[in-house]
Amino acid sequence: MAITTTDTNSISLKRHDHVAVITLNRPDRLNALNRQMAQELHDSFDALASEFPDVRVVVITGSGRGFCSGADVGDMPARMAEGGDRDPNNPDPGPSITMQLAPHIREIPQPVIAAVNGVAAGAGLGIALSCDIRLASEAARFTSVFIKRSLVPDAGVSEILGSLLGSGIASEMAYTGRVYDAEWALAKGLVNNIFAADQLMIKANELAQEISANPPLAMKATKSLMNSHYPDLNKVIETEHQANKPLRGTADQTEAVQAFLEKRAPNFVGR
Repeated sequence: MAITTTDTNSISLKRHDHVAVITLNRPDRLNALNRQMAQELHDSFDALASEFPDVRVVVITGSGRGFCSGADVGDMPARMAEGGDRDPNNPDPGPSITMQLAPHIREIPQPVIAAVNGVAAGAGLGIALSCDIRLASEAARFTSVFIKRSLVPDAGVSEILGSLLGSGIASEMAYTGRVYDAEWALAKGLVNNIFAADQLMIKANELAQEISANPPLAMKATKSLMNSHYPDLNKVIETEHQANKPLRGTADQTEAVQAFLEKRAPNFVGR
C-alpha cells in the first residue's frame, strides 16, 4: 500500500501497509486539545473505522516535545465563558467532545497503540489510557492534572487508572496531580515498554506491522472481547461529567486556571 498523508489544522494522518499513524500537531501548545483538534480526531477515527480492514492498526503520537498536555488551558477562560467546547444552545448536552475521545478510541475496530513521546496530562492521559497498548519514550511524563485545575478526572481517566494500576496508585495520581516519569510508569504497568526518543516510532511501527499481519476479523473480535470486560466508557464519562458540573465556574476553579496562566501558586478558598 502506498503511503498517503492527510493533514488538517491540528493533526496529521498517515496510512501505510495497513497501519495508520495519527500525529497530534500543535507542538507550540504541547499538543493541547482545543475543540478543533478534538473534532478532527473524531473525524479521523470515523474515517479509519470505515477503512477497516484496509487499515488494521492505529498509532497515536504527538509532534514536538509533548504527546498531549490535555485541554488547552490558554483557551479555557474564553471557553468557560462560552460553555466550554459544548453547544452554547444547549445548557447541558452531556460530556464534551474532548471527553468523548476515550470511548471513541475504544469503539473503533482497530487496535490502537499510544506512542507517548512526551507529557500526557489530563485528557491527554485519557487518550493514552484508552489505547490498547502504550509505548513510551524516555522523555514521557504522565499526570492526572485535573485536581490542579479544581476538577475531577474525566476523559475516562477515573475508571481506566484504577483498572490498570489498582485503586491505591490511581488515587495517589488523582489526589496529588503529581508528574510521573516513564520509568515509574513502566514499573507500575501504565506502559508496556520504554524506548529512546529516536527509537519510539520505529518500535511502535514495528509492533503495529506485527499486529496488522494477523487476520483482521479475529483481531477486531479480540479487541471487542478484551474491552467487553471493562465498564462502558460512555457511562463513565457521563458520571465524570456530572461530578464536574458543580465544580465548573467555582472560585477555586477560576483561581486554578488563572494561577496556571499567571505561573503562580494558587490560593484556594473552598468555594
